[in-house]
Amino acid sequence: MNFPILSSITFIPLIGALFIFLTKDEKNEQNKGAIYVSLFTSFVNFFLTLFLWYSFDKTTSDFQFIEEQSWISGFIKFKFGIDGISILFILLTTLVTPIAIISCINSVKQRLKEFLIAILVLQTFMIGVFCSLDLVIFYIFFEAGLIPMFLIIGIWGGPNKVYSAFKFFLFTLLGSVLMLVAVITIYWITGTTDVNEIYQIKIPQEYQYLLWLAFFSSFAVKLPMWPVHTWLPDAHVEAPTPGSVILAAILLKMGGYGFLRFSVSMFPIASEYFAPLIFTLSIIAIIYTSLVALMQDDMKKLVAYSSVAHMGFVTLGIFTFEKQGIEGSMLQMISHGLISAALFLSVGVLYDRIHSRLINTYGGLAKIIPKYSFILMIFVLAALGLPGTSGFIGEFLVLVGAFKTNFLVAILASTGIVLSAAYMLWMYKRVIFGKLENNELKKIKDMNSNEFSILLFLGVLIIVFGFYPEPLLETMRVSVDNLISNYNLEVKKNMALN
Repeated sequence: MNFPILSSITFIPLIGALFIFLTKDEKNEQNKGAIYVSLFTSFVNFFLTLFLWYSFDKTTSDFQFIEEQSWISGFIKFKFGIDGISILFILLTTLVTPIAIISCINSVKQRLKEFLIAILVLQTFMIGVFCSLDLVIFYIFFEAGLIPMFLIIGIWGGPNKVYSAFKFFLFTLLGSVLMLVAVITIYWITGTTDVNEIYQIKIPQEYQYLLWLAFFSSFAVKLPMWPVHTWLPDAHVEAPTPGSVILAAILLKMGGYGFLRFSVSMFPIASEYFAPLIFTLSIIAIIYTSLVALMQDDMKKLVAYSSVAHMGFVTLGIFTFEKQGIEGSMLQMISHGLISAALFLSVGVLYDRIHSRLINTYGGLAKIIPKYSFILMIFVLAALGLPGTSGFIGEFLVLVGAFKTNFLVAILASTGIVLSAAYMLWMYKRVIFGKLENNELKKIKDMNSNEFSILLFLGVLIIVFGFYPEPLLETMRVSVDNLISNYNLEVKKNMALN
């Protein structure tokens, strides 16, 4: 294919943002023109990604649709390409972005035009992360995404928006400084920043440990892992609903993608060495943040802490180095992207009406807004991993991989499923059932057509992939097999030498 489809998918949102920027501000506050342009741009991108997925050759692990141009002095290349791992994250990004834009209509009341520009610019940076096959280009996109999200939280957030925005920015930026040093070091060792060439060259064992830790410092914060997760609840609570949707559904997945693309693939010996550390941090994240979620009285904070627990399953699955574990972690990330987006949108539905996220504000909603109560039940059950939902498939495969690697770790991780059922069902009980004591709730209306359409669409996807995850598994299977075989080859070679 001669058409530069990856560059098109990456930069179409930027073109849409520029078009919105150049249009005149409308006298009314609705900015319908900006909404139509952003929706048109995001839907074009989504359908273009569906065509990319359709054209993708699932029988090879090689990078496909490669685009390559010399950039800085010829040694840094603007190189794009995808495999069975990255294409799913691009698909998730282009799926969630229009949903976030539609949710802006109800949740963003001021400076909507600028907000839509920030969303589209952020989409370009997020897609660029998953397409990049050059370390420098990857780093630029990875860090550039901080800026629009910083603005989204800092300008359109809640009462403590400035504090939360700076905390988010500083945590993620400081975590990435060491990664920049590692990128420079890799160029010094290998003479290239081309990801595919580095795979072939193989980084010597004596450098792998420090380089692994440098990349880990960035990916652990972005995911986030315990104990560098504290920025996430603050960011979610203060961010507007569309910001929380994108943050939970896509931005967190950059950390998991980074572990797969760089940590395991480039530093297999170091990954093997540090796997017990990852297991320990993952188990703490699963159990500790689940217990913290049980104590929350703010629905957004509860969902935010549950995200940290679910990301614990992701890191656990990746570092089992088993086929089921890595496929499970991939499915968990895609599933969490859908479920967390749906949960934050559901909280946003109530917040737009009552302007409160506190659980104690609600109760007895089943009698007032039955349609909302039913659809929220689907997302709550998916979040706790009920069979028949996408949340079950990912966690089940991760635990299968964990049982193969370390029985004790798998048993401890299994307690997270019990705890997630406790905090999700307890929240649902207090919000939906019980006595209707708040008279203000009697005035609220059930979901409008926009809200219902978005949440129903997400609910259908969650159930469809819960019963039939094969399209996702088929896409990633060959790439995951190749990753594991390369890892095993390097580890066995190292064991033979020692």
